Amino acid sequence: MWIICLLCVLFSILFIVRKLYLKKYTVHKNVCVVVLGDLGRSPRMQYHVMSFAREGFTVDFIGYSGSCPLKEIRENAHIRIYYLPPPPDICNNFPTLLRYIIKTLWQTITLLWVLLQKNISTHLLLQNPPAIPTFPICWFYCFITDSQLVIDWHNYAHTLMALNLKNDHLLVKFSKIIEMFFGSKAQSNFCVSKALKEDLQEKWNIKAKVLYDRPPNKFHCISLIEKHTFLLKLSEKYNVFKGLGENSTIFTEYISNEVHLKSKRPGFIVSSTSWTEDEDFSILLNALQDYENAVNKNIWNLPNLICVITGKGHLKEFYMAIIKLKNWNHIIILTPWLESEDYPKMLASADLGICLHTSSSGMDLPMKVVDMFGCELPVCAYNFKCLLELVKHNENGMVFSNYQELAAQLKSWFENFPNNATQHEMNERFRKELHKFQENRWHDNWTSTVLSYFNE
Repeated sequence: MWIICLLCVLFSILFIVRKLYLKKYTVHKNVCVVVLGDLGRSPRMQYHVMSFAREGFTVDFIGYSGSCPLKEIRENAHIRIYYLPPPPDICNNFPTLLRYIIKTLWQTITLLWVLLQKNISTHLLLQNPPAIPTFPICWFYCFITDSQLVIDWHNYAHTLMALNLKNDHLLVKFSKIIEMFFGSKAQSNFCVSKALKEDLQEKWNIKAKVLYDRPPNKFHCISLIEKHTFLLKLSEKYNVFKGLGENSTIFTEYISNEVHLKSKRPGFIVSSTSWTEDEDFSILLNALQDYENAVNKNIWNLPNLICVITGKGHLKEFYMAIIKLKNWNHIIILTPWLESEDYPKMLASADLGICLHTSSSGMDLPMKVVDMFGCELPVCAYNFKCLLELVKHNENGMVFSNYQELAAQLKSWFENFPNNATQHEMNERFRKELHKFQENRWHDNWTSTVLSYFNE
């Protein structure tokens, strides 16, 4: 009985505090954007932040440090970044369940502290996943401050957890309950695909608006001179890009004061990854082994390949150990660190993009493909449930379901390279479709889909 009385007193105090200070500390047109992850590796949420600032909002951007956020965010006076302190390293020595509990408690306290010590926002935009502890903490913050809770569904947290744990694991079940209960409490919801929208409605009766990822303006085609300049910059750090002449690269050269693509050059493929369980890089490695064997047999008239893989993640060392064991003579794999300004140039310089994203739920679309499409880079993408919403086989890209299909696509694309008439025709058809895709950029799409919800 005394517990009930105590709770009543606490809630009464909360409501009194809420009434006294709500108007005083609420900032008009202020949005709080929360990411329980590395801010610099959360492109979609960074694009949200930039669009809010562009439309006259002030933005509190909360998350973890690591990779540097975009320059436009760091230097914008209307955006304030709050970095959460990471959990103590000693947690790594504990058993899995205890480590998870301590980490969650730490994140709960630190996130709540940051939320309560800043000015009150009119809206809080939350990225999912993860759902714990962000869903209950952000809902609680919005409850006591009368802020509007908005969730941007990138995927399901419980399906990501199930990649490492079984579907019937207690933590997976608990995460699913948290997502379902607190997800239904949000005033507005956005999601990344039509498949996810329909699933949210069908399973949990959550109505969400589809906000497709679209490339910002920095992802675009570059001129041959820009490509040459970028490759020269890369060659200063990576010898594989160096050409024989002083002002040449392995792909480009100066002839009569003009830049030209070399008639005999390797193929250039690029892939971006977070090195997680929802991307099986053994598919790419097996396809490249098949390609290497084909070059050795000298049947297909194939060029050497340079394969660049960008990104960070906990499985990178595992796959790098496998790559080091490969004794390839015609394929070179690089995993360079790129500044955010150089990543679009890398995509725009490549001949073909590779996407191995499979999606733990089958309902989120790979942003890396959106970036590649923004640079008019044709893509080979792993097929899964809703990929057709983005990549249409033989219309704007190619789709594969195993390493044999990917290997066949690589050999077909690069046969007689760069003088393959069939490949050239397909490339032109793809780029025509990708040019149409580019007409709807991130901010225009965001303005027509999202802005009205935050102006109400």
